[in-house]
Amino acid sequence: MSILQVSELTKIYGKETTIVTALNGVSFSVEKGEFVAIVGTSGSGKSTLMHLIGGVDRPTSGSVSIDGNEIHKLDESEMSIFRRRNIGVIYQFYNLIPTLTAEENIMLPRLLDNRKPDHDKLKAILETIGLSNRNNHLPNELSGGQQQRVAIGRALINDPAIILADEPTGNLDSKSSRDIIDLLKLSNKRYNQTLLIITHDEQIALQADRVITIGDGNILKDEVIRQ
Repeated sequence: MSILQVSELTKIYGKETTIVTALNGVSFSVEKGEFVAIVGTSGSGKSTLMHLIGGVDRPTSGSVSIDGNEIHKLDESEMSIFRRRNIGVIYQFYNLIPTLTAEENIMLPRLLDNRKPDHDKLKAILETIGLSNRNNHLPNELSGGQQQRVAIGRALINDPAIILADEPTGNLDSKSSRDIIDLLKLSNKRYNQTLLIITHDEQIALQADRVITIGDGNILKDEVIRQ
């Protein structure tokens, strides 16, 4: 069953002589529980693709369906709710709230959605990300790798349909990078979590089940690495 369906997705910026086609009729689908890496050079269109899938930008034409919902038909209020409940996002620079503890940052999407804290789920996530003994620390009391672990926990807390990770290791040293990729792979297997990673790192991409290569706004290759 496809959890994500991208159909003829096109994004054009500018007008007349300044037109830039960032995406040009891109189509692909992702099955539930798949781990997909999206790779490409700077300016290839991969970040635009991530923004459109994440619902933070709207396409010029084409569609994105997540768990059967065509997201760009939603208004801004509906989109905000849908994103919070169905899309977990992990950024390169963590985007944690500095005045909240690790535990509070993880729980934030749930609290913003006016849902009761799920303490059992929180405990399981803290154990999974290896921060059970750092749960009451503020972000500035955590290393970069630990902050990214908090960001992963935050992405997992609402059991989203998909997780989008935008260069999640780009701000980390090599050991922390390996640890974060191992953690994402663990969440993919343990929770059957559908995972899309944007990366320029070939070694990270090869950890995925499948690699989609973007260039000049088009899909150049779509390769299955492992079944």
